[in-house]
Amino acid sequence: MKSYKINRNDAGQRVDKFITKAVPKLPQSLMYKYIRIKRIKLNHSRCEISTRLKEGDILELYINDEFFEAPSESDFLLVSSKIEPVYEDENILIVDKPCGLVVHEDDENTVDTLINRIKKYLYEKGEYNPEEEASFAPSLCNRLDRNTEGLVICAKNAESLRILNQAVKERRIKKKYLCAVIGEPKPKEAVVKAYLTKNESENTVSVYDKSVYHSKEIITGYRVLATNGDLSLCEIDLITGRTHQIRAHMAHIGHPVLGDGKYGLGEINRKYSVKTQALQAHNLKFELGDIGGSLAYLEGREFTAKPAWFQDKFFPDYK
Repeated sequence: MKSYKINRNDAGQRVDKFITKAVPKLPQSLMYKYIRIKRIKLNHSRCEISTRLKEGDILELYINDEFFEAPSESDFLLVSSKIEPVYEDENILIVDKPCGLVVHEDDENTVDTLINRIKKYLYEKGEYNPEEEASFAPSLCNRLDRNTEGLVICAKNAESLRILNQAVKERRIKKKYLCAVIGEPKPKEAVVKAYLTKNESENTVSVYDKSVYHSKEIITGYRVLATNGDLSLCEIDLITGRTHQIRAHMAHIGHPVLGDGKYGLGEINRKYSVKTQALQAHNLKFELGDIGGSLAYLEGREFTAKPAWFQDKFFPDYK
């Protein structure tokens, strides 16, 4: 038997959703059976699958010990806590991710990830202890490719995660990117539309001028900020957010991102000795409106990353 006292981060969830996270080894079929025959109780009484948990509730599971994971050292304790905070309060953390760092564990089971570094950072500050959390862990609300640098948002509690996930889904967090592209796009400012298909097995996308089978519309705004010989510094307004959208769309209009190994120009990349894509998640602005809730204080707030490595290298006069 094991009991859980529901804390702030656990409250508001359905009983079955909480158990799925807290006891991942328990098959769903058994969970539903144990709820039905009262081997899972809430506040010493029968509960329903759909019952919403409240802070202070006691959930008791009269089930075999084999379903409870043995305590083990968490992977995040093995990594560095080195991160670059841009903004932090009791609810959220915005960090400037460096190029080359993955955000989550990948197919190679990389332990040194951005989320593990954040967990270590918060653990050392005394703001996160997995032994005190049954179903919640600090979570990223947006993702960047390994070789894209820039701003990533992390929720420190469940309520903030819910609000931020909804905000991302409804595009209430406006994101702008910087990139160095080959050539000079004309006109210097435009909103371009196309259609994208994804090849899951090869992790690549293709872009078309017209809709094709299984394609999704992509809309990208760009503005040329500076030019320097073969290259231009562009600000990108990502109006839709598809896989590899910026890289593939800019390549489609004839101006691939410098250093891009998938959609770029190897000859120009070699000329400038660039082996990683010149792309940065540069700016975030919160426009939460009526869904802001406990994060309403972020309304209108804007955050900017430090100058990108390619901005300093190829456009040092641009400020």
